[in-house]
Amino acid sequence: MGEQESNSSCESGGGEDVMAPAGKEHGRAAADPRLQGISDAIRVVPHFPKPGIMFNDITAVLLRPGVFKDAVDMFVERYRGMGIAAVAGIEARGFIFGPAIALAIGAKFIPLRKPGKLPGEVISESYVLEYGTDCLEMHLGAVEPGERVVVVDDLVATGGTLSAAIRLIERAGADVVECACLIGLPKFKDFYKLDGKPVYILVESRK
Repeated sequence: MGEQESNSSCESGGGEDVMAPAGKEHGRAAADPRLQGISDAIRVVPHFPKPGIMFNDITAVLLRPGVFKDAVDMFVERYRGMGIAAVAGIEARGFIFGPAIALAIGAKFIPLRKPGKLPGEVISESYVLEYGTDCLEMHLGAVEPGERVVVVDDLVATGGTLSAAIRLIERAGADVVECACLIGLPKFKDFYKLDGKPVYILVESRK
């Protein structure tokens, strides 16, 4: 599940720098009308699921087939031809976009799940939350050493969850090429990286 913004830090994952939104690369915001449609379909819900959280609801994106297709297409256009062997989706909203992207570029899809959800042998990576910790798990053998992987989620805020996903995949010997998120928070400007990996963002969160 993507991180959501609060008035305090939601997560701390270290090294949480994020690249500029896709819409700002080379003036694409004006050139590509799909970005405006995607942004308009995202609803910001104050104080959900708890006070202080500004929740970015992507439900309307999914309810509009044309907008949903535009979002998937923009990711596919970026990653097709890059030799991506696997798309890893973070539970749960990464499961919405990840499989569609993987199918379109001819890659396998890898679910990164919370503890106790995957049967069989798994490897795990913990990360720190504001209060306590959480964990991502992946099936052992889901990726092969040297495979090129894209990590997908709906939103990046502090970067803790994505950082854990990067560590998990690279512990298995694969190479995380980039992280891909539908939404990034406006405070992340310019061209930054997360744990040394680029983060590709379609639109900024609206308040």
